[in-house]
Amino acid sequence: MRNLTRALGYILLTVAALTFIYPFLWMASASLKPENEIGTLALISENFSVRGYRAVFRQIPIARALFNSGLVSITATASVLVLSSMVGYALARLRFLGRDSILNLVLLTMMIPGQLLLIPMYILVVRLGWTDSYRALIIPAMISNMGIIVFRQFFKSLPQDLIDAARIDGCSDYRILFQIFWPLSKPVLITVGIITFIGSWNEVLWPLIVIRRWSMMTMPQMVTLFHVGGLAGAQVAAEMAAAMMLALPVIVAYLFFQRYFIESLALSGIKG
Repeated sequence: MRNLTRALGYILLTVAALTFIYPFLWMASASLKPENEIGTLALISENFSVRGYRAVFRQIPIARALFNSGLVSITATASVLVLSSMVGYALARLRFLGRDSILNLVLLTMMIPGQLLLIPMYILVVRLGWTDSYRALIIPAMISNMGIIVFRQFFKSLPQDLIDAARIDGCSDYRILFQIFWPLSKPVLITVGIITFIGSWNEVLWPLIVIRRWSMMTMPQMVTLFHVGGLAGAQVAAEMAAAMMLALPVIVAYLFFQRYFIESLALSGIKG
């Protein structure tokens, strides 16, 4: 009976996994099919074709969009890791007037829908003259309230003896953070980094608001305009190819850091 239950569990898990992964596999398959075969549900085609990818590179500056998204996402992720960990360390380990009020303010910002801030942020960007520039894409994403809370919770779980020993050796707070806490925080750093990178890479609404020049567009923005703006025409293979090029970097990054991501979920900052 136990073996039967286990077998049924495996079958259900397999069906659930296939349900989630099949649309992605079909998208990858459709990007390599000729147009007359895309309507079928089969994943394997005898007529392999890369015309969809050629059409993408021919019709839109996709390479420039890849560069823009990579630059913005990597810069924003690095900034979030540095700045959010600094704030998280201060809220976890330093004593100063108003610390609890700042923490409550950070928690409050997590309850405000991001869409409510789009108009004031856009007005600010226009007044500063940052439209159609990397500054409009990077600076608003340089710190993360989620990252601050995760780092704070993890740093609070580390033993105070580490800080006491470091202070005896003459370490400043910066050295304690970057030379002692950071090496111990690899799973948390990778988790916050992955979440930040994915969020920045997939962001489409904000670039659509502040970017107009083709040379400054990011991948999600350009792929969206390629799909809904009529640039792809009736070329479904080209649309799937553009979607694959958008999704692939994020999938590769997650697969590469998957072990650390799962480890962080097990021991991260959920502790009080």
